Amino acid sequence: MKLPNRPTENKAKQIHFLCAMPRSGNTLFASIMNQNPDIAVTANSITLEIMKDLFLLKRTDTFQNFPDEQSLDNVMDEVYNLYYKHWNYKVIIDRGPVCTPGNLKVMQKHFKKPIRCIVLVRDLLDVLASYIKWFETEPTSFINQYKTLDEKLSQIMNKNGAVAKELMSIQYLLQHPEMAVFIKYDDLVIDPEKELRKVYTFLNLPYYQHQFTNLNQIIVNGVQYNDSIVGKNMHTIRTEKVMKVENEYKKLIPERFIKEYGHIRF
Repeated sequence: MKLPNRPTENKAKQIHFLCAMPRSGNTLFASIMNQNPDIAVTANSITLEIMKDLFLLKRTDTFQNFPDEQSLDNVMDEVYNLYYKHWNYKVIIDRGPVCTPGNLKVMQKHFKKPIRCIVLVRDLLDVLASYIKWFETEPTSFINQYKTLDEKLSQIMNKNGAVAKELMSIQYLLQHPEMAVFIKYDDLVIDPEKELRKVYTFLNLPYYQHQFTNLNQIIVNGVQYNDSIVGKNMHTIRTEKVMKVENEYKKLIPERFIKEYGHIRF
């Protein structure tokens, strides 16, 4: 469902990044932050994919025939500014896997501003339990082509998957604390105001008085989030109140995953 657009402006805006483990409160965080009329936390963004596609042009025959690297760099320098040019917000928080070491290397060359990452983390067994709940409540999901729970979790945890990439990002950012603020999922749902104040302080923004009851599902720049590609309910939140809820699906995690990942806690 497309909602009325805000008027567009070409004012300079801050752009920051949301780098978060899956099932760690990304959508909840976005829904709350987007109450602030000056801030837009995006849905999963294609901006990094645009950067990658431009970078890969360097391997093409056309580029090799005329390797004008500076001209291509000029385009890459402006990707984020141009993509969000019509977004009428003072602050954009772009959500995507920007914070892996390889991606950050490219971003540091082209972004031209200090990179600030908001990193949402959650104990890994709780992440797996959240996935198990989603498997059972969303039978049309792509993951259900795999028959057993072990097969499904193996796909989620494979080395090229989102969880592995975010673990790599977290490990890197822990060594570069000036680039990141870490928010634990449990802390966010227990004391959301305290955690949001950390974010505002990190971004050097005045705090906005958010509400933590009667929430809305995420709407970004006037457009409702569409979950139909990956299956329904992947990015829906409890709207009545921000609160911690024990996940009974944790007891279903196979023993080998507990042994392998139970020590990864935040």
